Amino acid sequence: MADDMQASTAKRKLTFLAGFSLYFVALWLLWDTPAIYPLKIFVVMLHEISHGIASVATGGTIEKIVLDPYQGGACYCGGGNAFITLSAGYLGSLFWGVVLLAATGVRRVPNQALVFLVGLLVFALTALYVRNGFGLAFGLAFGAVLMIAGRKLGAGISRVLLTTLGLTSCLYAILDIKSDVLDRPHLESDAAMLADLTGVPTMTWGVIWIAVAVVVSALAFRRAYQAA
Repeated sequence: MADDMQASTAKRKLTFLAGFSLYFVALWLLWDTPAIYPLKIFVVMLHEISHGIASVATGGTIEKIVLDPYQGGACYCGGGNAFITLSAGYLGSLFWGVVLLAATGVRRVPNQALVFLVGLLVFALTALYVRNGFGLAFGLAFGAVLMIAGRKLGAGISRVLLTTLGLTSCLYAILDIKSDVLDRPHLESDAAMLADLTGVPTMTWGVIWIAVAVVVSALAFRRAYQAA
């Protein structure tokens, strides 16, 4: 009996590793194609929403959020703690990625319900705060598709969808920090604005954030592997 349980556990872990490897290869090959584009905009939305949540949590407000088709965006906030609000973008999208990955292991709530909930939150936050045409169209459509998926898909596919959203959010956070901060420190990024605020160089913030992102992503992967 114990041998059967060990064999079953080993099989699940091998399946997890094979699935992750397949996902990573597919994401790498399709990164600059239309297939991955909606996922990238979704992560940009998480980035901007994280700024807004940090602002509200520290006594500020969200005036509006805009998303553009070139994988950019902005959250216009009033008040709040500028240091926390500026720090919340890249690390926020990383945090939501980890939350989505952890959600796949919640036994008491069906994965279909979680997919529906994510879609509902995207739809509601878009309606409340996004104020440009592209952002509204994307957020409402993406949220609606996730809500429909939560109603129509089975548990297995819903788990794969949540895992895909979570892994993409973690990976994109790392790549975004590298692209916006380490590769192009002259850009007017969150790190550049934080450098103006604190006097700590842009590159230093980039190194700190990408180190945090890599460590947190590695720990999330380890946890998901152990739970497989």
